[in-house]
Amino acid sequence: MFAHAIGFDDAPFAHGWRGDVPVVGTVYARTTLHGVVSGRVRRDGRNSTAELARLVNRSPEHLQLILLQGIALAGFNVVDLRALHAQTGRPVLVVARRAPDLDRIREALLTCVPGGRRKWALIEAAGPMEPCGPVFVQRAGLTHPQAQEALRTFTVTGNLPEPLRAAHLIAGGVTRGHSAGQRA
Repeated sequence: MFAHAIGFDDAPFAHGWRGDVPVVGTVYARTTLHGVVSGRVRRDGRNSTAELARLVNRSPEHLQLILLQGIALAGFNVVDLRALHAQTGRPVLVVARRAPDLDRIREALLTCVPGGRRKWALIEAAGPMEPCGPVFVQRAGLTHPQAQEALRTFTVTGNLPEPLRAAHLIAGGVTRGHSAGQRA
């Protein structure tokens, strides 16, 4: 069903960093890398949805799926999954290795992050993380069986789809000077 996807991940950043954080997107045809895009989002900001939509809409027209490694970039810059789907016309699939601790996330958002209530509402609107094979997913614009098929199509090594794996490695390599595999 899905043959072309773009996967996004943010670059690592220092704990106290308050500026923009690089975001890398990798464009794949099945398991072959075809391109890389990059942008910037504000640490704990509100521009992730707009920036990802801008990058996707500048990318090849044949893109069929957007993959995200988590619903937030650059700390708590939460992506509005439904808005991203609407602004790009492409389904959005969030992939995580583990189910998030929603109680801790809610507490952090509501007590420590500017605009935390709005960001928590976006997380709630995205729906619960669902088990999907060895990972957990949230989705907008595709069914659970379609999410399973997308994971099968784009996953080669480990449990994460190649567009996310490559985006993670590239973002880390460009920022740190070397890449690292799985996050600690």
